[in-house]
Amino acid sequence: MMNIQGLMKQAQMMQKRMEETQAKLALQEYEGTSGAGMVKVNVNGEFQVKKVNIDKSLLVADEGDILEDLLVAALNDAHAKASKAKQDSLTEMTGGLNLGGMKLPF
Repeated sequence: MMNIQGLMKQAQMMQKRMEETQAKLALQEYEGTSGAGMVKVNVNGEFQVKKVNIDKSLLVADEGDILEDLLVAALNDAHAKASKAKQDSLTEMTGGLNLGGMKLPF
């Protein structure tokens, strides 16, 4: 049976690992694409948009709606990739342990 001090030490170590992982993920960029790669959006691990690349052929005056839809799709794709990376890191850190809806710093 583990003592309370041992449990506290483990919790502190896990918290430190989570903070380090959060900092690492915040710096990584995730690319979302749409329109067969004609629109690309990069976001960081904090979901901030860092870069947008639009194929020049999409810059047609009467087709703004299409471009808007493609931007939304690319942003959603990038967001999903960043979210998955965060979830995968948390799962790896906890060894796949289901923490039952505990609010962790992610």
